[in-house]
Amino acid sequence: MKFIKASSMLSVMALTAITSSMTLADDAGWYIGGNLGQSNADIDDARITSSLLDGGFTVNSIKDDDRDTGYKLFGGYQFNKNVAVEGGYFDLGEFNFKSTTIPLGTFDGSIKLRGVNLDLVGFLPFTEKFSAFGRIGVNYAEAKDSFSGTGFVNVLDRNPSERAANLKAGVGLQYAFNDSVAMRLETERYRINDAVGNKGDVDLISVGVVYRFGKKTQSVPVAAPIVVAPVVTPVAVAPPVQKFKKYTLSATELFAFNSDKVNMPQQKLVEIADALKESDSPKNIVIVGYTDRLGSDEYNQKLSERRAIAVKNYIASNGVDASRLTVEGKGEADPVVTCTDKKKADLIECLKPNRRVEIDQITVKIPVENK
Repeated sequence: MKFIKASSMLSVMALTAITSSMTLADDAGWYIGGNLGQSNADIDDARITSSLLDGGFTVNSIKDDDRDTGYKLFGGYQFNKNVAVEGGYFDLGEFNFKSTTIPLGTFDGSIKLRGVNLDLVGFLPFTEKFSAFGRIGVNYAEAKDSFSGTGFVNVLDRNPSERAANLKAGVGLQYAFNDSVAMRLETERYRINDAVGNKGDVDLISVGVVYRFGKKTQSVPVAAPIVVAPVVTPVAVAPPVQKFKKYTLSATELFAFNSDKVNMPQQKLVEIADALKESDSPKNIVIVGYTDRLGSDEYNQKLSERRAIAVKNYIASNGVDASRLTVEGKGEADPVVTCTDKKKADLIECLKPNRRVEIDQITVKIPVENK
């Protein structure tokens, strides 16, 4: 007896795109989340009626309960802004039917569905906050059926069950509130074996929340412009000479130890931003982050990249075109000093010069003195 059959996939709602300064996925990272919504199965009343007729019964009435609350819990890894892999647990709920027969009797049935899944997810960003996504994957579901009969109806196998792997797919929309938290609206279709020899589809329409690890919302205030009163002097002054210069900024002054959040205020970064706004040359300014040798190579590489990005965002927030700023992380490469201290506190202090951010190709004006 077929209990579930394919139902139509619901169309996804269109949302208004809103632009912001947060990028969907600046780099790779882990995330977790959960969805809650309504599941729907189309109960095949015609198949139930046919099965009862084969047993010599006429169906008087059938009442279906084909909707329930479903949910899922998941974790994933984002490789870049377009591709991620997700796996998790789902519970699609329980669906029931009740029928009355002639000769006098009743025939009732229910099915509970839950399992695990693994999906490949592709994202299509519309703006820096708003994107669409699609998924294709495999679900391994457990179907537990329960049948009962009264009167002249006798059920031989009352509690069949089955576990099987099948395909699943879905589409949805995602809106990021900040670097760490996003909301999803999605619809999915699970292919299911119903434990009595048939396959069908169950749809889940749900709303969920996603939390990304290692992402922190950073609010960067825009520094007020500095107004300098003109100085009048009778002495003739030669015009300033432009020169390209590399700035080396101590990470100790910019960040707390093992952090990528810029300490406030940062007057030196404001001065660099003011110098860049005076001229559109050079077109490309390189910001390179470095760490000391403490910690793993992979962690130091990521930390140096995040620090370079934080400095870029700070300078851009002060009126510099972000397209002129290129970031790079070099981890613990190119150390300035070498330290052999045994005590950790002394070693951290000794390695301070290695924790730095370098900004190359800054144009500065050097006044030429008259002699």
